[in-house]
Formats: sequence, structure tokens, C-alpha cells
Amino acid sequence: MELTTPAKLAALRQIMREHDIAACLVPSADPHLSEYLPEHWQARVWLSGFTGSAGTLVVTHDHAGLWTDGRYFAQAAQELAGSGVELMKQRVAHAPEHIEWLLQHLAPGDTLAAAADSLSLGTARSLERRLSAIDASLRTDLDLPGLIWRDRPTLPSAPVLEHALRYAIQPRSDKLGRLRTAMRKLGATHHLVSSLDDIAWLTNLRGSDVECNPVFLAHLLVQAEGHATLFVGRGKLTDALVAALAADDIRIADYATVTDALSELGDRDRLLLDSGRVVVALTQAIAPGVTLIETANPSTLLKARKSAAELEHIRDVMRRDGTALVRAFRRLEERLTAGMRQTELDVDTLLREERSAQPDFVGESFATIAGYQANGALPHYRATTASHSTLKAQGLLLIDSGGQYQGGTTDITRVLALGETTAEQRRDATLVMKGLIGLSRARFPKGASGPQLDALARAPLWASGMDYSHGTGHGVGYFLNVHEGPQGIRPPVSGAALVALEPGMISSIEPGLYKPGRHGIRHENLAVVIEADRTEFGEFYAFETLTLCPFDRRALEPSLLNPEERAWLDDYHANVRAALAPLLDEADLAWLERHCAPLG
Repeated sequence: MELTTPAKLAALRQIMREHDIAACLVPSADPHLSEYLPEHWQARVWLSGFTGSAGTLVVTHDHAGLWTDGRYFAQAAQELAGSGVELMKQRVAHAPEHIEWLLQHLAPGDTLAAAADSLSLGTARSLERRLSAIDASLRTDLDLPGLIWRDRPTLPSAPVLEHALRYAIQPRSDKLGRLRTAMRKLGATHHLVSSLDDIAWLTNLRGSDVECNPVFLAHLLVQAEGHATLFVGRGKLTDALVAALAADDIRIADYATVTDALSELGDRDRLLLDSGRVVVALTQAIAPGVTLIETANPSTLLKARKSAAELEHIRDVMRRDGTALVRAFRRLEERLTAGMRQTELDVDTLLREERSAQPDFVGESFATIAGYQANGALPHYRATTASHSTLKAQGLLLIDSGGQYQGGTTDITRVLALGETTAEQRRDATLVMKGLIGLSRARFPKGASGPQLDALARAPLWASGMDYSHGTGHGVGYFLNVHEGPQGIRPPVSGAALVALEPGMISSIEPGLYKPGRHGIRHENLAVVIEADRTEFGEFYAFETLTLCPFDRRALEPSLLNPEERAWLDDYHANVRAALAPLLDEADLAWLERHCAPLG
């Protein structure tokens, strides 16, 4: 019988007393510091009952708090009700973040526990420094949730597959060669890579150990002069794949033996690692004499800059993904017009059916968000069989979805007007559209970063006294994670590094507006940074919009768009029509023509 959250917290507190622990920190993390986790490492979800992808649980003997951001406030409040876990809102004025809260509530001599396989080296150092200032300490040798999680899921065992070279473009030997060049420039003899998307990209391998992300559990240790070792479950690889990797001088070792390999490094070795992407459990195995070179993984930037050949595959994927969306939206519209009962779950099914019919489709890039009316105001809403809404021929339906294809990853949000809409809804949708257009049309100098551009998308909302609590854009992988660094478009954060936007980087552009209990708006396209022009003031870049699918103009108030914005929207729809029309016929083509007509 599954324990209730209060029972789990009671068991955790009992074991905390046994080990003289004052507080237990349970982040959303695994040994690879992934955003989305295999079930084995979802201790925070198991303990608290909160299922959002971002959150940190802190448990003391008399309090349990779940810190999460504005995307999840409504969801967390619902899921935590009656659990004994209090919602603690992140990035809210005058509300302490979890570290500040701990510093306020721990006493001298107290100990904070956090599992070594869920803390990055950088985070652990910061925690130790701040705790020492109040004479408290950090223990990382105890996985307290693991001690009480009796039916903890086992590690995933899905097979690892080759990413065909026609799509991968670059042989893994070339990618490793570029990585080794970067290692030599930094003076590194070895490089430890634990981030799963970096490993998948470097090795031209893909897996399915993490829902919607085509990655697999592994670590990679690369020698600057020598071989590379892939630490992975041997049963995941066929003999043929092991032989193919050996031909590129990649050896296979058991996943759990990475610490043994690190312990064997000597005093002359210089190990490159990213202190924000490697967990304490690994760094504790490194011999004291090894010199650490701490900087960002070179592969993170290499894979972020998509090549011309990769972009051609992505453009083709966008045409096929757009075709699937047109067919799904047309079918949904027809069903509602015919009076058929449709729910948010049916939207998910329609999208999956149409995407599955496209060549080289692998699966969704994240769980579809189909939020009708008030549900659209929950940025990361997910309909379930137990809780979902029935669609009606009125109001707004927000659909955020994406696909994984051999030639690229998609992420798109559209807001559909299912019937009569209110003036407020149309105004809000148009203000958000003005933000999307403003950022999509931007020209910016070489060296500019996402935080410097973020305000372009928010300005129309700010002018009306409104805003949204999430970032405006995230990087997107190439048949990899739908959220990819190092770049991002978000408000500036004090002390955070500014990553320049470079040609080939793909980012979402997705301003939004959310009014709890009423409606939510988000318009989203993917765009790639391209070279624009060169002036006496230097090089300037721009965005090329990649996503191909009409916006529902019935949800907009065209009179609020200025001539330049109207022209951008008409041009976008003309491009969509030209790209998708050859792939559609009859009813689907008629739907496309209707939705891509000029505003007039």
C-alpha cells in the first residue's frame, strides 16, 4: 500500500533523528543534473506529491516546504493541499529562497543533509560556505529519502541506438576531435562529461531513459591523447554498436564504475569538468593530487551552434511538423463544429496521431499541454484521465506541444479560438502577439545575450501593467532535449553569466500572459540566430523564424497591431502557406488557405 505524504514525511523525520540531521534538502536532480528525471531519482516527487519538473523540497523536524516558480504555483497549491508540505514561492518579492530560509532556521551546530548524487560540485561548495557562516554543516554521504523509499523504481534499461549519420551529419570521431582541440587549449589531459545531452551529441547515440528526451544514462571520460570511455549499462548496447564505438576508440565500461576510473587518475593528470554539471558523488572519487580545470563543457556550445546541414534537416522537420498540426487542428475544428464531444485529452491524441504519420517521427519532445479556458492559465498544465476539461464552442484553447524527429526537435504553442471570445481575451492575445513579433523582428549586435533582448517581448504587456513569470525563450536541441543551453532569453539575474547569442543557435520565442481562473495566452515559435548585416558599428544578427503553422487570427484584435506588426504577421502566414501547401490537399489545404489569408 502506497504511503501518504504525511506518512513519508514522518518516516523521513524519524531517520533524520537517528542520524542527528536538522534538515533534509531534496532537489529535483539526478547524477547528471538533468531537468527531467528517470523515476529512480524522483525523490522529491515521491516525498511531496508535487509532480512539476522544477522544485526543491526542504524538510525539518517541524516544517516541510516546497519551493517552485510561478509556472507551477497553481499546480503546486492543488497537489500539496493537505499533505503537510507548504508551498514556498520562488522569485517573489520579500519571500526567501530555500537557502535563505535554511540559514534563517538552522542553528549553530545543525547539520543539513543532501544526497551526493543530487548536488553539483558548485552548489555543494556554495552551501558549505554559507552554512559555515552560521556554524552549521553539510553532509552529502546520506541519501535519507533513499533509506525509506522501499519500492524505489530501478534504473531504466532501454536500448541505446545509433543516430544515423545522414541526420547526425558529423561523425563522432570529428566531434571528439573538436572536443580534444578545446581540451588541449585548456591544458586538460582528461575531461569528464556527465550531462546526458552532451554525451548523446558527442557519441551520435540516442536512447529513451528519460521521458520525451532521447538520451541515455551514461558518463563519458575523454582523454586528450588517447581513448574515450563510455560508462553505460552494457546490456543497452548491441555487439555491433560496441564494435562501431570501438572503431572510433570509445571503450565501454559499466555505468557504476566511473568512480573507479576517476580514482585512478594521477598527480600529473589535469581533469576538465563543469562544476555546475558534475555531482559531488563523482568529484569525491577524484584523487586529491589531480588538478581540476573548471569551466563549461566545450560540447555544450559546440552542439548549440547548429550547422547549415543540421538546419536544413530542421527546416524540413518544421514543414512536416506544421503539416501534422494543420491536420490535427482541422480535425478538431470539424469535430467541434459537428457537435462531437471533445476533451483536452482528445487534443493530445489528435496531435500524436498526426505526428506519428510523419516520416522519421520518434515521439513527443515533452508532454502536451492542452489547456482550455482557465486551464490555459497554468503554464505547465497537463490534462489527466482523472482531471480534464471538455471543450466547448467558445473561448480559448492553449496548445503547447512538440515532436522528436530524427532530423530535429520541435516546440510550438498556439492559442485557438473555439468560438466566441471576449474583448479581454482578444486584447490579451494581441498584446502577447505584439511581444512575439517585436522580438522576432529584432536586430542586435554580435555579443548580445538573451537577457538583453528579453524586454522586447514584454514591453507591450508592461505598457498595460501586465507581465509573465517565465522566461521568454530557451535553447532547443537537435533531436535532443527540448530545453538546451547555454543560451536563453529571460530577465537578467544578478551575478549570472551572459551567454552571447550566436549564429546557428535555436531558441524559442514564447511570451505569455496568465490570468488565473480566466484564461492563459502563449504564442511560441522557434527561431535560429542568423547573420543580418555589417555596419560601421560592427556585425548585427537577427532571428529567422523556423516554426511553420498559422496563428489563429480569430483570437486576435487586429486593430491593436501597427502596420509593421500586421505586415510581419501577413508575411509569416504567406511563408507558412508556401511551405505547407504542397504537402496538403483538399480539406486540409482549404483550412490552411483560410487561416493564412492576409489580415486585410
